[in-house]
Amino acid sequence: MRLSTYLTFKGDCKTAFQFYARCLRGNIVAMHTYAEAPEDCMQTPPEHRDKIMHARLEVDGQWVMGSDVTPDCPVPFEAIKGAHITLNIDTPEEAERIFQALADNGTVQMPLEETFWAKRFGMLTDQYGVPWMINCEKEE
Repeated sequence: MRLSTYLTFKGDCKTAFQFYARCLRGNIVAMHTYAEAPEDCMQTPPEHRDKIMHARLEVDGQWVMGSDVTPDCPVPFEAIKGAHITLNIDTPEEAERIFQALADNGTVQMPLEETFWAKRFGMLTDQYGVPWMINCEKEE
């Protein structure tokens, strides 16, 4: 079994996934536009044909997937509220690098710092509106 995260975007899925690939040192293994879907499968307005129907980013064997919403399938963007993507990082140095990278043009809710359970923990919302928790736990 694999547990994956699926994100929806308002037209900037491609740039978001390119950003995440840089920040997380991952590989985009799929990036399909609505224009690539068979015509009998999906009727997409012309202005959305270059938007992303499905993207998949692989990071250390884990997947983050996503797509852009369309007028005929308007997933509420606010549905992500109440959830965060949590990254459990092995070293404080890597936690700091990833936190700073994701925080670029984003909003920090809790600076990355030592806590009673973690060498480093911090919370932010990136420039695409996706909330993240970065956690580098202390040894038990």
